[in-house]
Amino acid sequence: MPGTTTDRLLRAALILKGLDGGVELLAGLALAVVGPRELAGLTRRVVEHHLLGSPHGALAERFTAGEASLSGDRVFAVLYLTLHGLVKLGLVVALLREVLPAYPVAVGVLGLFLGYEAYRAAHTGSVTLWVAAALDLAIALLVVREYRRLRRRRRGEVRAARRQPRGSRRRPRRGTR
Repeated sequence: MPGTTTDRLLRAALILKGLDGGVELLAGLALAVVGPRELAGLTRRVVEHHLLGSPHGALAERFTAGEASLSGDRVFAVLYLTLHGLVKLGLVVALLREVLPAYPVAVGVLGLFLGYEAYRAAHTGSVTLWVAAALDLAIALLVVREYRRLRRRRRGEVRAARRQPRGSRRRPRRGTR
């Protein structure tokens, strides 16, 4: 990826998406390994030791509520986090390596993520999910822009490779053999 501001922005966004995917993958794997009792104990310790601020603060209450909701949908959470993380990591690696077929796939996957985030945000009233959806939309637009630029560049390279140097097109003169 060249060094324009937009290209650097896309690269930074992809690196952040990759880190996010890695965290999701690790969280999904950890959730698969850690039992509900251990998870409840970890949550209690985090809240009791004021690691999220006041034990009665908004962040601590959301953390506790999130842990409580996980106990019911544990299998879904493990599958969602693990698959979501793997897909993100795979696409980020492919895009950073400029694998052309990965670009339309990435836009489709980002569109699915965006749709799901908007659906959940509308049903839960979560501002965070709206922000995530807006970021995914921005990244999808950057990916489309980069895809078009890469396709134009590669088409130009193919055309240039098909052209032969002018000197090689001349036929030898008669009688010079």
